[in-house]
Order: sequence, then structure tokens, then C-alpha cells
Amino acid sequence: MTHPIQRRDFLRQSFAFSALAAGLGARGVLAQAPNPGAKHILMVGDWGKDGDHSAQTEVAAAMARYAHDHSLKTEALFMLGDSWYGPLLGGENSPRWQTQFEEMYPRRVFDCPAYSIMGNHDYQRMPFSKVEAELLYARKPGTRWTQPALWYSFDFPKENPLMRVIALDSNMPNGRMSFGVDFTLTDAQRQQQLAWFRSELSRSTSAPFTVVLGHHPVFSNGPHGDHPILKQDWEPLLRQHKVHLYLAGHDHDLQHLEFAGHPTSFVSSGAGGADLYTLKIGEKERGPYAEKVYGFSHLEVTPEKLTLRHVDAQGRIVHGFSKLVDGVVTLGA
Repeated sequence: MTHPIQRRDFLRQSFAFSALAAGLGARGVLAQAPNPGAKHILMVGDWGKDGDHSAQTEVAAAMARYAHDHSLKTEALFMLGDSWYGPLLGGENSPRWQTQFEEMYPRRVFDCPAYSIMGNHDYQRMPFSKVEAELLYARKPGTRWTQPALWYSFDFPKENPLMRVIALDSNMPNGRMSFGVDFTLTDAQRQQQLAWFRSELSRSTSAPFTVVLGHHPVFSNGPHGDHPILKQDWEPLLRQHKVHLYLAGHDHDLQHLEFAGHPTSFVSSGAGGADLYTLKIGEKERGPYAEKVYGFSHLEVTPEKLTLRHVDAQGRIVHGFSKLVDGVVTLGA
């Protein structure tokens, strides 16, 4: 049975501190300092702008400074798609890998896997897509770039896992295959991935939390809006299997959406360097948080709870929330 979601169904009043948040605006909820004893992941989306790298450089520097200032050992990076805008000349041997990945997010700071998913600009033909190059770069000896397939899963951490992470390809068929535009998964791949996703969600795991990565948001306050195919294919599975977090990029902003009765928190972190987008949904209908601002996100994991913080390019925590294993959400975490 499906449960259509309406904007009026946003979950508000059951949040701790929700009245305070409503009165103080987007940045009204004060977040607690990170816990150095937890497991830590930093995530960034829509970062690989061609040409002007100034915004990407600013966000990457803020990530490094944030990790240093809070004494965090970053154990994974989540690269949420649109890793490469424009041409990637040389494919897996392009010099952009050094300037915009290896040096931008240096190993001396982030000595950990960088789990990546495909975005629509990764698929874009200019004149060739970057998909094959990204998969091939992941096979280079010693690389941190981790992308074994178009869709895959892993436990985090590998020993005594706290999260089952399912990384998906959200580039759904649209029939366009010509030069200069996005191509996508085929219809057969869409169905193959959907069957795999169902199977993966049904697989038993000792990890207390389940997190799904997809470049396109299922629901968004940004100009792209809600995604009709993902609402049809994925949202019922997120609900059925009580997935804790869905993490996306695509809209160039930072967002956090909650819906009444829905077990999944929807987070967008697409502000890693590409030009920012103006939000299209009115402030009263945006859910807990949405802001047109450059930045990244920090996921803190313990056996009892997930804590997610949005951080701007100046290193300020602009929004945060925590989620318990049973799904209870608290703002200001």
C-alpha cells in the first residue's frame, strides 16, 4: 500500500526545539559540538565544477579545518555525485583527478575511502561521459576513490558495523542519448537495480542503521523539485524497510526534510562547489531546514544514534539533528 506525501504533512511539532527553530529561522537551532569518540563521515556533492574552482576550494578547506578543529578522525568521505562538470579529458588519467580530488581533499587529512555515486553531470557526454573513467579510476592501486559499480553496498565501519550503506544510481531513463546532454541508465538497468535494491534491503544485517545514497533527491525544496520516478520506485521501499537516512545532492544547497509518519530523514548536500540554486519552496513548507549556501555535511555515528550536521564554507554548523535507532528525531543535535 502506498502513502502519498503532501507538503502539509511535514513533521514539525514532534521535533525537540521545533518551536524555537520556527521562531529563529533556518539557522535557529544551535547544534552541539561533535563527539570525537564517535565514527565520523564527511560528505559533499556537486563539487567538480570545470574552470573556476574557488568555491570548491573554499568548501574543501572548510572540511579540513572542521576536522582539525574538532579533532575528528574522518573514516569515510561520501561523494554524492556530479563529481565532474564539463569534459574530463584523458578519462581516468585526466589531470583533474589530481587538482580537484587528490589535492583538493588530501590524504594527509582524509586518509579514508571516498565512496562515490554517479550524478547526471558524470553521465553527460562532452563528448564522452565520465562514468567509465570514474569506475576505472576506482581500480587504480592505492586510490581512495571507491566506486566498484554503478550501484553497490558496504558496511561502515567494516569491523562491528554501525551502518549498512546502499549506494544507488539515480540517473533514470529519459530517452535522450545525443551529444552534450545527459544519458542515463537503460530501462533494463533501472529494473535490475530496483530488484537488487529490494534484495539488499531484505538482507539481514547486524548494523543498527540503514543509510541510502542517491544523487537525485526523492524530495527537494530546490528547483528540481521532487523526483517522480524515485517517488514511485524507491520511496515505498525506504518506508517499508524503515531506512534511517536518504542522502543526496543535485540541488546546489543544503536541506533536511521530514514527513509525518515517514521513517526516513531526507538530506541534501549539493553545495560543494557548483553555482548555488535558489530554493523554490516557500519557507513555511520546507521542513526543518533548507538554505542556499556553500558547504558540506558531517555524519556522526554511534551504536545508539546518527547525528547529521550541515556546515557552511566558513566552518559554522548551520543545522543539525540526531536520529535514534527507533527513528526518533531531535533537532539541534
